[in-house]
Amino acid sequence: MTIKYKAIIVDDEKLARLDLKNVLSTFNEIEIVGEANTINAAELLINKFHPNLVFLDIQLRGESGFDLINKIDYELDFVFVTAYDKYAIRAFDVNAQDYLLKPVSTERMHQTIDKLTHRVLKESDSFHQLNYDDVIFLMLNNKYRFLKIDSIIAITSDADYTFVYTLDKTHSITRKTMREWENRLPENHFCRIHRETIVNLGYISKIDDSLSNSFKVFLKGFEKPFLMSRRYAAKIKEKFV
Repeated sequence: MTIKYKAIIVDDEKLARLDLKNVLSTFNEIEIVGEANTINAAELLINKFHPNLVFLDIQLRGESGFDLINKIDYELDFVFVTAYDKYAIRAFDVNAQDYLLKPVSTERMHQTIDKLTHRVLKESDSFHQLNYDDVIFLMLNNKYRFLKIDSIIAITSDADYTFVYTLDKTHSITRKTMREWENRLPENHFCRIHRETIVNLGYISKIDDSLSNSFKVFLKGFEKPFLMSRRYAAKIKEKFV
């Protein structure tokens, strides 16, 4: 199985972008679809090309690469490329796939691509589409237990972890990723409404479009609504057609 990545490079130094492009040119798995020197330019590129991989400098001129992550409302992989190692811990706190120090060698980039590919293949090997009446066995709150799929009301993410909210009005933490949940949950019953949220369509009581850049999604049994980005609005509307 060949894994292909559509990538963009974000760095405020033209020579740094050129160096990275030269290194990446030796990898058939990587297609560079654009490059940006500011956060706003990067956001526009991402919204236009929908890449699944971003090589991101941390210290941009007057900006921080970390700010870009908060502007993106769908899941994609980030690899930080920087001249400084002091940001490494924070990079992995925001779930970066790797952290590369400039100048990046071809050998080091091989490790990064292998890591990305291994993760995708692992998720693919474990893929099995679930039915709404299925029961799965997984670790929740550090204990293995059975979980009925139809008891899930919502799932939210926090770095490498996800929180599962169920009918008994409890929430449990697990190491499953949002990508894995989205791939495995029955799409007729569940929908992603934000990079960090999946909801059970059967528990949506109201969708409020009073906000300018997003929607409020109210679920039965929840006082506080979940935010839905406009990127996902069209997708969820299709579910109700």
